[in-house]
Amino acid sequence: MSYYSKKVMEHFLHPKHLGKIDNADGLGDTENLRCGDSMKIYIRVGPAERIEDIKFLTMGCGAAIATSDMICDLAKGKTLEEAEKIKFSDIADELGELPAQKLHCAHLAEKALKAAIKDYESKKKK
Repeated sequence: MSYYSKKVMEHFLHPKHLGKIDNADGLGDTENLRCGDSMKIYIRVGPAERIEDIKFLTMGCGAAIATSDMICDLAKGKTLEEAEKIKFSDIADELGELPAQKLHCAHLAEKALKAAIKDYESKKKK
């Protein structure tokens, strides 16, 4: 049995959402000081508060990159309310066979998305 599932490897080797959104509506910037992973999630919000575009920049292991890409897949097209309900377990379930010692990457992705939404909402209030 391989260490990572085929789906994890696909998202690691061929991420669809890698990059930065200039003038993003929201930015979530998180890091895990224990392992050194850092993750930025950028969102562009459209009508009805739907996530029209979402991108990430991640410095870390293959699991960190794969979970970043997967949370983008899960959040794109959803309302902010729906996206806020995405949990680390949803990311892990979608990727399949994410090693237990790499679940913190899914937690980090969840935290980054929620931070991007919070950033958007704080800017909207101004």
